[in-house]
Amino acid sequence: QVQLVESGGGSVRAGDSLKLSCVASGRTINSFAMAWFRQAPGEDREFVAAISFESGTTVVADSVKGRFAISRERAKNTVGLQMNSLEPEDTAVYSCAAVWRGTYWGQGTQVTVSS
Repeated sequence: QVQLVESGGGSVRAGDSLKLSCVASGRTINSFAMAWFRQAPGEDREFVAAISFESGTTVVADSVKGRFAISRERAKNTVGLQMNSLEPEDTAVYSCAAVWRGTYWGQGTQVTVSS
């Protein structure tokens, strides 16, 4: 089992930056792919970014490419999502996922961007 706890969400203005963190516990996640998803009210869950925890290889959705970056700190079992130049359209609940022989989800953290 893997437990995931997100933090770093909040209310900001357009153009601001936020960094989200996802801390994993329960077992080592070196074999996992870690990802961020988001879900706005009334919308489907949307993939944002993913990273191989072992290799550091990343994938970022086209909708946020150039503004968002995913990273990991192996010693802290932590994955981060740096979000720059935030737009009102980025408003959503952001959730962390750990994928390996199954998918584990965190509770999510709210990000609200006002114009």
